[in-house]
Formats: sequence, structure tokens, C-alpha cells
Amino acid sequence: MKFLFALPFALVTIFFRITAIAAENQHSSSQPIRIVAAENFYGNIAQQVGGKHVVVVSIMNNPNQDPHGFQPTAATAKEVADADIVIKNGVGYDSWIDKLIATKGNPHRVVITVADFIKTEPRENPHLWYNPEIMLLLAEKLSDVLQTPSAAIAFRQEMKPLFEKIVFLKTHYPHLPVTETEPLFAPMAKVLGWKMLHENYQWAIMNETEPSFQQIVDFQESLSNKKVRLLFYNRQVTNPSTRQLQRLAEKNHIPIIGITELQPLDASTYQSWMLAQLREVEYALMTK
Repeated sequence: MKFLFALPFALVTIFFRITAIAAENQHSSSQPIRIVAAENFYGNIAQQVGGKHVVVVSIMNNPNQDPHGFQPTAATAKEVADADIVIKNGVGYDSWIDKLIATKGNPHRVVITVADFIKTEPRENPHLWYNPEIMLLLAEKLSDVLQTPSAAIAFRQEMKPLFEKIVFLKTHYPHLPVTETEPLFAPMAKVLGWKMLHENYQWAIMNETEPSFQQIVDFQESLSNKKVRLLFYNRQVTNPSTRQLQRLAEKNHIPIIGITELQPLDASTYQSWMLAQLREVEYALMTK
């Protein structure tokens, strides 16, 4: 047990709790590890990795809600205060939870920030979960904290169909020019090796600022002249400008793919959610 002295005290505490759960899993008195995820897709990964040893609460879990306008409640604050592990996105996406973490709570709480897994750029796309490779890193981190290495291996196996679909699309549609109304699908497009156009327009929409006249004209021109093969849009965030672009894409027979920031209620897992979206993309490319 000497290796435990090299671990942070919080991780040692979690380790002993997991050990106790493993030893007493036949007793109703054993207490599961409490995990609070800022977003439901991270909560889903935590549940897959932790299994019966964890109780997971996902704060943002309504796919019909605009995540950018989320306001925490007193119940949210209590969940974060009592948590053994908190998972957050970072890169400013869920800064509301930072204030809750800073308040008095479980002194042994472990905080996992997904953005820490990558080298962030000055303008980092906050929609990190649209890169499934980052989700593998989260699963590995959770398995380390929970001392469940086999769970990380199982999760990687469950992700295989998703990565196989990515390889298929990347091979059959190399360097595909695509665009979107907000930079949501962009991390996935990068994994696919596709060319994402009109990113400045997308960032303006995400930051709730007005795109420039030239950005709008350029976007419209690429749709009118069919310079892009697909148009993605965020179902949770629309405005007159983005709806106009959708109408223009439809007029020019460019497939429109609606995607969401949060995991839909009918998606049982993160990987099934992402795979369903890529199958929709594949169908659109095959039929247009």
C-alpha cells in the first residue's frame, strides 16, 4: 500500500471508499460514490465507467434547453457540495459550476475538468464532447480515480462502432467541405478530416454577437453556389439569421443536419447518440 502515499489525499479517500464498496457490495449499507456532471453526456460516461459503484447526477440534462442560458439552483449547489467527484467541461462553457465548486463542500471532492486533457488554444472550441477521442480520455481518467481499469477497457470496446463509422466516412468522403450555423459539430469534423467553412460566422452566433455583413454574404454565397455538401445547425439555438441560412440550403438542395448540444433523452449512451448522428450524415450524403 506504499503507493498510496504518492497520491493526492482526495484520491486516497476515493480509493478507500471504492475498496470498501467492493468488499461490502452485498450489504445495503455500502455507500456509492456520488458523481455530479455539469452536462448529461459526461454523466453518461461516468455511469458507464462507474456502474453500480456510483450514483450520477447530471445538472444540464434537458436537450430542449439553451445551455448558454443555464442558471443553477439551490438544489444544484447542494448536489455539487455533497459530490465526491465533479465533472465539468471547462473552457468557459460551464463557468457557473466553478462558483459552486469554490464554496464550502465535501473537502475530499475530486474535480475533473475535461479541457485539461488537451492543449487549449487561445480560441478553443468549447464543444469538446464532439470529439470522441476526448471522451476516451475522460473514461480513462474516471477509471483511474475509481480504481476500475476494466471499465475503461470495456468503454473503449463500446466505442468501436462509433470509430468504425468515423473511419468509413473519412475514407469515403475525404476532405468534405461542410459548414454549420454554430461551431458545434466542428470537433467531429476535424476528426473526420473535413473542411469546416465560415467559422467566424459560427463563433459570432455562439457568442451571441451579430455576424458581419461580409460573413453573412460569404455564407449565403457558398450555399447558393453549392460550395458545401452539408449544413449543420444547433437545434437548441436558432435565430432569424440561422433560419434564413437553412431555408437557403434547402432551396439549393443541400442536406441540413440538426444536432444538439446535450444528449437527447432517447439516446441511451453517448456513443449511440454520436453514432445516430453520423448515420444521419451518411444517409444525407448517400441520397443527395
